[in-house]
Amino acid sequence: MSERRRCAWAEASDNYRAYHDNEWGVAVHEDRLLFEFLVLEGAQAGLSWITILNKRENYRRAFENFDVKKVAAFDEAKLAELLADPGLVRNRRKLASAVQNAQAFIRVQEEFGSFDSYLWRFVDGQPVVGRWQHLSEVPVSTPEALALSRDLKRRGFNFVGPTICYSYMQAVGLVDDHLESCWCASRRLSVLT
Repeated sequence: MSERRRCAWAEASDNYRAYHDNEWGVAVHEDRLLFEFLVLEGAQAGLSWITILNKRENYRRAFENFDVKKVAAFDEAKLAELLADPGLVRNRRKLASAVQNAQAFIRVQEEFGSFDSYLWRFVDGQPVVGRWQHLSEVPVSTPEALALSRDLKRRGFNFVGPTICYSYMQAVGLVDDHLESCWCASRRLSVLT
């Protein structure tokens, strides 16, 4: 354990610490990375996040570094190849969902100019900052996550229920749920002022 005080969940492994310290709750505005997290959050459904973090480089390789146009063009042969890849979560529905979501992602980009422009509307362009003292206070969903989930589903996305959407919002910084005791909470002061 390092001398930095973190959200307790982040102390489980080096991968968790690096993700927590450098990515979780940090605002993302790059569409490629927004797509990456959308695929990874869908893959995580029913599994632990550390499982996905440990497979992340395999996903980057298999999903063409999350080039949304390439993923949108994946066919049945490519899906069969992905299903045989031991470095991925080999769930046909989740893998097919990534392709379906890539196609829907492109439609959103065409309508809004970028997925970033579309996504950040759900929090009025500013991160929602939790002021939590204990992990038990952090919600698993919010009205904003529910609204995002409903809209994504309406636009043809799947594996985007409210809980997945809230995790996604935390991952890409629409929500900053670092506990007040975490060193990352002090980081937000320099960003918000």
